[in-house]
Amino acid sequence: MEQKNLPNVTIAMVLAILSFLCCCFGGVPGLILGGIAFLLVRKDEKAYTENPDLYKNYSTLKTVKILAIIGMVLGFLYLLYTIWSINQMGGWDGYMEKVNEMMEQYQ
Repeated sequence: MEQKNLPNVTIAMVLAILSFLCCCFGGVPGLILGGIAFLLVRKDEKAYTENPDLYKNYSTLKTVKILAIIGMVLGFLYLLYTIWSINQMGGWDGYMEKVNEMMEQYQ
C-alpha cells in the first residue's frame, strides 16, 4: 500500500511558525495560531493512530506539535508580561495616558 502524508501537517507547521512570529503582538495572536496548529496536530494524530501504515510523516507531526506548544507558551508568557506592564503604568487609564503623551511628543 502506498503511504501518503498526513493532511494537516503543512498547515499546522505554517501556523506554528507564525505563532512564534506573532507572539510579540500582545501574546494573543501567538496563542490563537498555536492553538489552531495544536488542534490540527491532534486531529492528525488520531488519524495516524487509527491507521499507522497509511501515513509516512509522523516525525514531522511530532515536530509540529512541539512547535505549536512552544508558540502557545511564548504567547501566554508575553500576554502575562503585557498585562503586568499595563498594571505597572497605573492600569488601562495610565497606559492610555502614556500613549497619548508619546503621540503628542512625536507630532
